[in-house]
Amino acid sequence: MGAQAARPGLSRPGDVVFTGIVQALGRVRAVHAQAQDRDLVVECPREIATKLTLGASIAIDGVCQTVTALEADSFTVHAIAETLRVTTLGGLGTGTAVNLEPALGAGDPLGGHFVQGHVDGTAVLRHKSTLGESVEYAFEGPEELVKQLVPKGSITLDGVSLTVGPDLTDTRFGVYLIPHTLEVTTLGERKVGDAVNVETDILGKYILRYLSGRDAAGGITFEDLRRAGFGGGS
Repeated sequence: MGAQAARPGLSRPGDVVFTGIVQALGRVRAVHAQAQDRDLVVECPREIATKLTLGASIAIDGVCQTVTALEADSFTVHAIAETLRVTTLGGLGTGTAVNLEPALGAGDPLGGHFVQGHVDGTAVLRHKSTLGESVEYAFEGPEELVKQLVPKGSITLDGVSLTVGPDLTDTRFGVYLIPHTLEVTTLGERKVGDAVNVETDILGKYILRYLSGRDAAGGITFEDLRRAGFGGGS
């Protein structure tokens, strides 16, 4: 089965985790329409294919999908209509490059941050500026998405673990990309006007949800946060 869950873009809720460290670039070999869904055949390096099994989860541009067929140098996933609608997977065509990361296995190093493969929404690249050898990307997204971000917090864009820049508005945020990231992920190919998949930090979502409920009840104190596990020691 493809991405079926309460949140679009998730394969099965809570059963896998990623790190946001892209392990390889893949390329869409074929797209097959299946009613309103699509089967995506993705060409991948053999070292990625050997890590996969039928039913395994893999993040494609940050979207958790389930492997439904497997060859020595490719795999197939079944993307449902809702996933195609709310993520950039709906725009993939033959020859399109994608970021790939198999699910984190026991004993694997955690190089980025905990990523679930839940896409919270998309953002559009509005501006690029060079800062030394790095590049700043400025994105625009819906307010309900951007409000989940904090300066220097974690964010995942097209499956890449990044740090939010210091300048945030209600609808805009930025990230800084080093040359290595631009070279080994598809973010280096992104042009102004392109959309990317966004997954915000799960801890921020829990805090936002908790604060929203407490605010409706008449405010929140540090003691409330400590009891909920968000504060430091006693």
